[in-house]
Amino acid sequence: MTRSRSNHVDQNPLRNLEGHGRPITRRELLGRGFLTGSAMIAGPSLMGLLGRSTDAYAQVQCAVNNNPVGSLPFICMDLAGGANIAGGNVMVGGAGGQLDALSESGYRTLGLAPNTFGQVDTQLGLVFQADSALLAGIRETASADTLSRVNGTVLCTRSDNDTGNNPHNPMFGINKAGGDGELVTLIGTENTESGGRSRAPDYMVDPTKLPAKVDRPSDATALVDAGRLGEILSAAGDSSALLDAIERLAKLKLDRASEAQMVKELMGCSYTESKASIARFSDPTALDPLADPLINGTIFTAAELNNSRDNIYRKTASVMKLVIEGFAGAGTVEVGGYDYHTGNRTVGETRDREAGRAMGAMLEYAALKQTQLMLYVFSDGSVFSNGNLDNNAGGKGVWTGDRSTTAASMILAYSPAARPAVIQSQLGFFNPDGFINRTASPISDNVPLLVEAVVLNYLALSGQPGMFEQIFPQSGLGAGATLDAHIAFQALA
Repeated sequence: MTRSRSNHVDQNPLRNLEGHGRPITRRELLGRGFLTGSAMIAGPSLMGLLGRSTDAYAQVQCAVNNNPVGSLPFICMDLAGGANIAGGNVMVGGAGGQLDALSESGYRTLGLAPNTFGQVDTQLGLVFQADSALLAGIRETASADTLSRVNGTVLCTRSDNDTGNNPHNPMFGINKAGGDGELVTLIGTENTESGGRSRAPDYMVDPTKLPAKVDRPSDATALVDAGRLGEILSAAGDSSALLDAIERLAKLKLDRASEAQMVKELMGCSYTESKASIARFSDPTALDPLADPLINGTIFTAAELNNSRDNIYRKTASVMKLVIEGFAGAGTVEVGGYDYHTGNRTVGETRDREAGRAMGAMLEYAALKQTQLMLYVFSDGSVFSNGNLDNNAGGKGVWTGDRSTTAASMILAYSPAARPAVIQSQLGFFNPDGFINRTASPISDNVPLLVEAVVLNYLALSGQPGMFEQIFPQSGLGAGATLDAHIAFQALA
């Protein structure tokens, strides 16, 4: 007896882990482990996994991207421990802006030396204290020409001391605002949910976009591994030729199959994009900051990249390479040791100078690559001075202890075309006594709203501030024209 052939079509979708939707893009397929490594070589066997269920792939698009994603590169520095930003480094003032003078006792609280109360520096557009250690460090690694194309704003906001519970990290919000990379969406130097010490606001976290840990060159190069194929065959010739042959063989099988056209196109994408990836990345130096002469030998010395406190320069080089070249959409560089109320000022000055050199390196690398950059610097809490002076540190105030109400964050923006235009260089303000006015702005006493303000300014720099209400439709910052009070930047040229 002849058994009849069933025409039944399996309508069940490809099974996923609980809480995850069906993958519809190549990035999501890669995230589930498809089309990578040896699975690519055995690509046609994926047909057996898919069966005849093609609805989930109706939106698949195939495009080889040989250039970085066009979103604004974003890096944040997480200075763990409670660093000084306000006053001793970046000038803060009253309701009239950065130069709206505080009282003498207020400046003493913020650690300024008595003979420098009125001495400021505007080389970066944003007003710094003239003898700021942070500024001195920036100047060591960034050229005067680069700094002439930088501008910024200071955000006056309270921050809890010495705790990772401050939801300071904005990277998930940056991703929602369009920040994405060619190889990976987010990276960070710590193996944490945010990639740094401070966490992200809970309502912004996307568990499918958790940052990849990158704190050394080997982590960067490990993002793409062509496997033995890349080792045995040359990037430009033999490996591509082999993949062409595999693709032709697979096409013969696909042409005989009765699968829907979209599934065929998906399989074609796997070969086309894998071939392009091997051509670009089979040489591991493509992502290696140590092999980049603009980083190793120009911005940093080899000794700095291999032996610095908390590996600050190695971390910085690894993250800035991936973000500024567009391989990652946003990155966090976390550095420890900023809880520096040590009974003197010299330790804090050394730490600030290190952070400044890392910040300057990011700006200089963006300049050398002719790429825009948004740099956000924050810390968990801050410090204050009781007025005692450290003569070994130029007569500056000794950092006495932690104080959440002397905290601030800062944004620097770079554009190779021209200095970014700033609408306001200070959001929120300080009282004359040197402490934050906690009612001056919604961000002044609310760290999640501070993060939303950072995302808003990312959108403003990108020329898309109107997207903010789509991302945060019920924001405590307000809506419509009310948001203008929290925008510090005009769109980058």
